[in-house]
Amino acid sequence: MSKFAETIKEKPAVGWLVFLIALAAVFLLGLLAASITEKRAEVATLYSNKKVDIDGIEPRSPLWGLNFPREYDTWKKTREMDFRSKHLGNMVEDVLDSRPNMVVLWAGYAFSRDYNAPRGHAYTIDDMRATLRVGAPGVGENKDMQPGTCWTCKSPDVPRMMNELGIENYYQSKWSELGDQIVNPLGCADCHDPKTMNLTITRPALIEAFERRGMEITQASPQEMRSLVCAQCHVEYYFKGDGKYLTFPWDNGKKLTAGMPVEKMVDGMSVEAMEAYYDDPALNYKDWVHALSKAPMLKAQHPDYEVFLMGTHGKRGLSCADCHMPYKSEGGIKFSDHQVMSPLKNVAAACQTCHRESEENLLRDVYDNQDKVLEIRDRVEAELAKAHIMAKQALDAGVSEERLKPVQQLLRQAGWRWDYGVASHGGSFHAPVETARILSHALDKSLQAQIEAQKLLTAAGVVFTMPDISTKAKAQTFIGLNMEKFRADKQAFLSKVLPGWIEEAKTNKRFIDDTQAADMVE
Repeated sequence: MSKFAETIKEKPAVGWLVFLIALAAVFLLGLLAASITEKRAEVATLYSNKKVDIDGIEPRSPLWGLNFPREYDTWKKTREMDFRSKHLGNMVEDVLDSRPNMVVLWAGYAFSRDYNAPRGHAYTIDDMRATLRVGAPGVGENKDMQPGTCWTCKSPDVPRMMNELGIENYYQSKWSELGDQIVNPLGCADCHDPKTMNLTITRPALIEAFERRGMEITQASPQEMRSLVCAQCHVEYYFKGDGKYLTFPWDNGKKLTAGMPVEKMVDGMSVEAMEAYYDDPALNYKDWVHALSKAPMLKAQHPDYEVFLMGTHGKRGLSCADCHMPYKSEGGIKFSDHQVMSPLKNVAAACQTCHRESEENLLRDVYDNQDKVLEIRDRVEAELAKAHIMAKQALDAGVSEERLKPVQQLLRQAGWRWDYGVASHGGSFHAPVETARILSHALDKSLQAQIEAQKLLTAAGVVFTMPDISTKAKAQTFIGLNMEKFRADKQAFLSKVLPGWIEEAKTNKRFIDDTQAADMVE
């Protein structure tokens, strides 16, 4: 007889204790098994009780919402405008009003007319139509300011139109030509395969950019895809050639293979590598010529993916969705919160699942980094605006553009670095050290441009005078914008042209609401 059996025989209470422990363990295991069975049944129900079959490219998110109500309900929360952190949030904010130097930095470019802080994905179409940057097509002699390519990151109707027109024909179209076709805001079809709900890439520019570097998107892991679907749009890009073909300037990087470390991935994505791409004599690219300094300028778009990969979270293998779409649980279902927005609105789910610190401490660290980076940003904007104005006064004094070329080159380099640093949404959080480095170089080149411009002014006998650009209105008047006409034309477009686009789309059911989606199933 074993010692354990002898103990039970001599002390019956021990035997009863062992029996009760075993009974409790069996009971708990039974509960666990029942819970797992229930959750599996609930998950299975999602797929067995679909209300609508979605085939092909379906841009109408309300139809997807019938099958996946949890995700869709959280996506609808991107309409909310109830959050503001220390720096921006999800509300309407006129950035030019708070930072009027930007008007001068973009003189000659449409962004000097209008630039608001971005809102949630539900507003991509509304905000695109309303901005002064796209002009007022169909109003008087006002023509399209932008090509159809500008719609690319705004709607799941874009893949549909690419499929119907062909990719090149889509890019070559005018913005207004697609106004009654591209009507649904960013939604389900932008990122998901309708049959499997797997993440998928729907914009060819990202696929092409990786292919040119030797890697196919199909080699990406599921975790990488949780960033790559965002990288379809949240990247630096330009419109190549007369066909306005959307292109990512990553080609200066080394060839890639699947599973490479981030350090290899970001090769070719740095601010210097992309600048070298644009400066290549074979391309000699410029986005516009500055209205004051006549410098050939580069406009950064929103290199969020590139900057994210260079920061702490990107280097450790996190994805965009880990923080911007944290998991939620409802019943037996675990799903991603599709209210894509700043993690600072939901620190508990987005941050504290990894960082075992108080919300107060986490926010303090974030704001400390942001404050320091934005301090450099504000200094750059003041000094770079001054440098452009100094160059203008040199030109007005008769200094030739040939003599001004060294100044213009410095202005191009400074403007590219400034724009790259500020256009990356969240750059001061994603990679504060890299963003500070880039902006510091922008400041250095801005001051160098001032020194060189001052030499020319002194030689021409000109005493530099700084105009009053302390408000958006004053800055826009200084660079020669007739804002009253722009606003009047836009209002005419919104009241006369746009309603026709919307009505046509509704008549043909290219745009539907939740009630119409439910009726279509019935």
